[in-house]
Amino acid sequence: MATINILTTLDENYLTQMKVMLLSIKQTNADDTFDIWLAHHSISDAHGEQLGEFVRKLGYELHMIRVDIDVWSSAPTLKQYPAEMYFRLLCGEYLPKTLTRILYLDPDILVINPIKPLWTLDMKDNMIAAASHNGLTGVSQTINNVRFQNKNAYFNSGVMLMDLTKMREKVKLNDIISVIKRHAKRLILPDQDILNYLYSDHILSIPEEIWNYDTRDNMVHFTKSFGNIDLSWVIENTVILHFCGHPKPWEKRSLNRFAILYQHYEQLLRLSLIHISEPTRHAQI
Repeated sequence: MATINILTTLDENYLTQMKVMLLSIKQTNADDTFDIWLAHHSISDAHGEQLGEFVRKLGYELHMIRVDIDVWSSAPTLKQYPAEMYFRLLCGEYLPKTLTRILYLDPDILVINPIKPLWTLDMKDNMIAAASHNGLTGVSQTINNVRFQNKNAYFNSGVMLMDLTKMREKVKLNDIISVIKRHAKRLILPDQDILNYLYSDHILSIPEEIWNYDTRDNMVHFTKSFGNIDLSWVIENTVILHFCGHPKPWEKRSLNRFAILYQHYEQLLRLSLIHISEPTRHAQI
């Protein structure tokens, strides 16, 4: 059975969310095997060991890659957009050359159906497969076309199937740094803007309602589909729920319609951690 390789990039603030995401994968993809790759800058050895133990309990293997952050010193960052967000752009350089394909997932995601059809997707000679969030009117798409002076779709970088061989050929640090220096003040979603500015010609569009469902837009999907994409449709057909924007579903003020589902997985995580810790606790009695 072929192993599915999952990449995420984050700091210690999102380790719990990463665990929730991985638990959701385990719940809905029990027959598949996964290798988990985490690119980071400052996660402590203790937290890394705890995460590794959790991943092993799921039956997966964790590979942690510490990235030199100095090369990103000129890149704009915010509290909600830390430097780690840029690591996905150059992941081909950080990951072993033996890896030729990887699926990047943001940590604020639930996987609620089998993901293998995305992993085995024919990318048609493209470097990346990703989805666009166009909304109901497409106004945001028009704005992005003006910003980037092209007619390409604006792709969300939270879910990306990557051909690493092509990324190693096309994605260059000097090009990225050049865009940052020339357009830093115009970058709204920094790494995502850079991805679209430089590489949108090399991205295959995949259906957002299946592979990158923005949970803020449930009424948009319902309206655009003339009522076909309702909650029942999502549960049956959507694979990836993406909790874009704020507030997040783990925050008490969240009114997201899918927050209760996310909180269900949070509870499953708490129960699984209790279960994992039980042998050690009993051994000390």
